[in-house]
Amino acid sequence: MDMSSMPKTKLLLEQIGGLVRFSGQFVFMGRQNRYELKEFLVQCYTIGYLSFGLVGLTGFIMGLVLTMQLEPALARYGVAAELPGMVAIAIIREVGPVLTALVFAGKIGSSIGAELGSMKATEQIDAMEVSGTNPFKYLVATRVIAAMLMLPLLTILSDAICLGGSFIGINATSVISLRLFSQKVLAELSFNDLLPAIIKTFFFGFAVSMIGCYKGFTSSNGTRGVGNSANSAVVLSSVVIFLIDLIAVQVTNLLHLN
Repeated sequence: MDMSSMPKTKLLLEQIGGLVRFSGQFVFMGRQNRYELKEFLVQCYTIGYLSFGLVGLTGFIMGLVLTMQLEPALARYGVAAELPGMVAIAIIREVGPVLTALVFAGKIGSSIGAELGSMKATEQIDAMEVSGTNPFKYLVATRVIAAMLMLPLLTILSDAICLGGSFIGINATSVISLRLFSQKVLAELSFNDLLPAIIKTFFFGFAVSMIGCYKGFTSSNGTRGVGNSANSAVVLSSVVIFLIDLIAVQVTNLLHLN
């Protein structure tokens, strides 16, 4: 083994161990009765409502582009009539949840990492501890729980807007009524398509917010470390999103086989 890779491997294992330990603190905090309700509501507004515009725009464009890309290929094989159902399956199962999570990671993961990193650099977190406020419960628990609740809602809204973009894309080259489009979409979808897709968004939200908080809390090197925290939070969150999605697909396939 190349000895030069040993420090990188050690650093990676330290990061994983630190993140697992940090996540364990969140689980422990969940057993306590007192919650920061006001801060939680603020984070729901910041994480959920203020992210809707970007998520909605991205979903609309993706639905439009996906439809325009698939339509010529399906028309070539004479199955263009199946386009609404195929697009709906792709959006509900994979495109909607994963795309929304990635946009969420880019906006919220970096924001949390930068915000907490700047608080760490200016010693605001230390000041909270001195004043008797639990910074983990006030800063981390509120953001993680808010992200776990808001990302599934954002995904559902994004899916709906994405299907709206698909409807407009189909009508750009042909004519189909909204009622017929809806019937074709619902005919191809089932509860088994929707439930796993929504469940994995809870894990996406947990991963993105937890990684952002961890990077912010462990930020170093002053203000320079703030940018590094935001950047690494986005990169690591994106990788973890794909890993969670891979595991979710395997678990879903095993359940369907049984």
